[in-house]
Amino acid sequence: MSIGAIDTSRIEAMVAQLRAAAAQAKPAGNAVPDAGAPKAASAVDFSSALKSSLEQVNRMQADAQQQAQRFAMGDSSVSLSDAMISLQKSGIALQQTIQVRNKLVQSYQEIMNMGI
Repeated sequence: MSIGAIDTSRIEAMVAQLRAAAAQAKPAGNAVPDAGAPKAASAVDFSSALKSSLEQVNRMQADAQQQAQRFAMGDSSVSLSDAMISLQKSGIALQQTIQVRNKLVQSYQEIMNMGI
């Protein structure tokens, strides 16, 4: 990768990852599950999905910091663009996590304010 050139293979790989994650997040069908029906065996509970997501964001933050530190220390295997892209990715992931948290808190407050 040369300085100033855009590496389209990395962009395409990121788009492929996003599509794969979106495909996993889509429900199998549009049918509404029966309230009395037991959970499907393949269903993931909310707490484990949230924990996994938080761990992934934490890993992204740590990896980006490490890459930036390696660049600052003069490691020739790390380019400025790679370090900046990883820092931006981790920043976006953190902002997304904060927005999810805000929505969860807002939903919780709405539920608590409901009359019985």
